[in-house]
Amino acid sequence: MSEKETPKRRPLKNSRPEGFQPKVWLIWAAIIALAVAVATIPPGRKAAPVKLNIQQVVELAEKGEIKDGVIKAEPSGGPFYTTIVGEFVTPQKNADGVDSTHFSAAGRVIDESMARLQATRVFKEPAAETWLSSLLVSLLPFLLILGVLYFLFLRQIRAAGRGALNFGKSRAKLLTRDRDKVTFKDVAGCDEAKEEVSEVVEFLKDPKKFQKMGGRIPKGVLMVGPPGTGKTLLAKAVAGEADVPFFSISGSDFVEMFVGVGASRVRDMFEQGRKNAPCIVFIDEIDAVGRQRGAGLGGGNDEREQTLNSLLVEMDGFDTTEGVIIIAATNRPDVLDSALLRPGRFDRQVMIDLPDMIGREQILRVHAKRINLDDDVDLAEFARATAGLSGADLANLLNEGALLAARRNKKKVERIDIEDAREKILFGRERRRMMDDAEKRMTAWHEAGHALIGTVLEDDKNQLHKVTILPRGRALGMAMYLPKKEVLSLGKKQILNRIAMALGGRIAEELVFDDISNGASSDIQQVTKLARHMVCDWGMSELGPIAYGENSDTIFLGREISRSENFSEATAQKIDAEVRKIVDEQYARATAILKERRAALDGIAEALLQYETIEGKHVMEIIKDGHISSPVVHTLPPVLEEPSAKPESNKRISSTDLPAAGAAPATT
Repeated sequence: MSEKETPKRRPLKNSRPEGFQPKVWLIWAAIIALAVAVATIPPGRKAAPVKLNIQQVVELAEKGEIKDGVIKAEPSGGPFYTTIVGEFVTPQKNADGVDSTHFSAAGRVIDESMARLQATRVFKEPAAETWLSSLLVSLLPFLLILGVLYFLFLRQIRAAGRGALNFGKSRAKLLTRDRDKVTFKDVAGCDEAKEEVSEVVEFLKDPKKFQKMGGRIPKGVLMVGPPGTGKTLLAKAVAGEADVPFFSISGSDFVEMFVGVGASRVRDMFEQGRKNAPCIVFIDEIDAVGRQRGAGLGGGNDEREQTLNSLLVEMDGFDTTEGVIIIAATNRPDVLDSALLRPGRFDRQVMIDLPDMIGREQILRVHAKRINLDDDVDLAEFARATAGLSGADLANLLNEGALLAARRNKKKVERIDIEDAREKILFGRERRRMMDDAEKRMTAWHEAGHALIGTVLEDDKNQLHKVTILPRGRALGMAMYLPKKEVLSLGKKQILNRIAMALGGRIAEELVFDDISNGASSDIQQVTKLARHMVCDWGMSELGPIAYGENSDTIFLGREISRSENFSEATAQKIDAEVRKIVDEQYARATAILKERRAALDGIAEALLQYETIEGKHVMEIIKDGHISSPVVHTLPPVLEEPSAKPESNKRISSTDLPAAGAAPATT
């Protein structure tokens, strides 16, 4: 599409200057008017006025006993009929015998009496009132009350009524191009996916190029991938590169409590797309409305299925030459209806997987532009040490590092800040619980068993990073491993090594304390899961390459309601025997390693009791030399000082500041 054919951006509806809230201003205006009305209403009199005749009023006025008064003609009483009201200088008794400061008089006033009253200069005549002004004065309080009620209640009721008529309207939001523009430069770590969707961008820019060749652009593009990999961001980048209107809506916005609303919204959404063509309609989390029809143990949802039927018809009904392209995102493609995935609807599925090492470095560099990093931060190093993290996780990693640096009153984010943030994200935040000496010693030897076997049986994919007896997450201690490279598959020997390593903690407790604890529960679950996968799924046992059992995760999709096991009871006994055999062999193997290297096991545990956290290189030094030769950076707990003193939290000291091995742990 040429620049002349680029559609002009339409102004957004109901756009008001920022900070302008008419409801608040009207409420304040009503309050001020009410206050003015109350202030202008004369206060109520405590006593009834004294009744006088006209002659008495004239005499008292000439004597100076009247402070002020008002002469008002009353045409309804006849010619010269007048009422006079006023206020005494000193109170006088009224008919009830109560002192009153006010009086009233009514009657015919001759010219002589009127001249005498006006000569005292105490009385005044009010301005003539019209019937319109008197009507407005009498209706003003009612108008104020009605105005307040309208702006507080009636407008809400009317808005609810309009909402009831707009249930069938689409809730798709038009993305503003100037403020929220995203391009392919802002998306990293998914080069293959960007190449696939670049065809969509080229079609939106120049649709005649494809039409001349007889080809057609895919009607729909389904982006599939784990959460946080950038599916929504890539869809925004497509709209930003093509410079076309971008409508965004969530799959859950279609379904309402009223039957037929979802289907109506689907039709309205496509109608908006046709009016703004060429454009992109993005449906996020389409699995909320696109689940398989007629699925589930409890029957299907009629409203959801009706919405899906409308979506299927609309996607297969409109002409692709109109330039309306549907992009959807989901992390559950297995639950989508097969009719939604057929060619002619979502022709293409773009897989956006977790980024590799190069992709992670690119993502870190994109997010690092907004963070003040120190020169010692090597993003390539952190890309190698963050295997398995998504783009959202990497953005969170740099953000957590920046927050840690800010709390530590630093001017730049240093390497140690991002390292601490990585450990917090991967392994949980470090917590210091009150543990007695017996529990602390058992935890130290438990983690030493893991670390020793993990170091001795180290493979080319994982490396021991740190060992700690400080609680992280739900664990009292932890042996942390970081991948050396991308792990795409595991061999049988590597899996057996992991089983032996997981059993090392339980074996160390039994060797040293002649007792076992429940601290190995997660290790036992991991060992059992790996061994059963080896036998039933991966064919790594004497039973051969046969898959035993079926995945029952999809039972609520209506696919396996009457599922039965595909092996006999005798085969089940053989499976249990093979699982037990694998675990027993690795248990014996790990036991032999710990008995052979008992001195190294005790050295690692003693170092953990002294320093609480040691690195993988320190474990290797203990295994080779019998002691730690390199400095140990130790994090002490926060110091409780006097209020006037400046607290030093998370102070880092080296091993030279700590007592020698075998002494009591350092305290502050």
